[in-house]
Amino acid sequence: MEKGFATKTQSTNKTKKIITSKEPKGRLIPWSPWPPANFQTRYPAFPLVLTLLIVLVGQWYISLLR
Repeated sequence: MEKGFATKTQSTNKTKKIITSKEPKGRLIPWSPWPPANFQTRYPAFPLVLTLLIVLVGQWYISLLR
């Protein structure tokens, strides 16, 4: 069925577009459900923040022991 001023009919064979992303898929550690493979690129400051949290909690814990 033609619509408007179109003279050619569209073919019914539609091709699927495969979208490939450059982000790695799978897991960073193969046997672990966490973290995903793109964790390092998505959260680059995670090691720094985790280290700071460990140091702060450690200092707080040591100050409670005194």
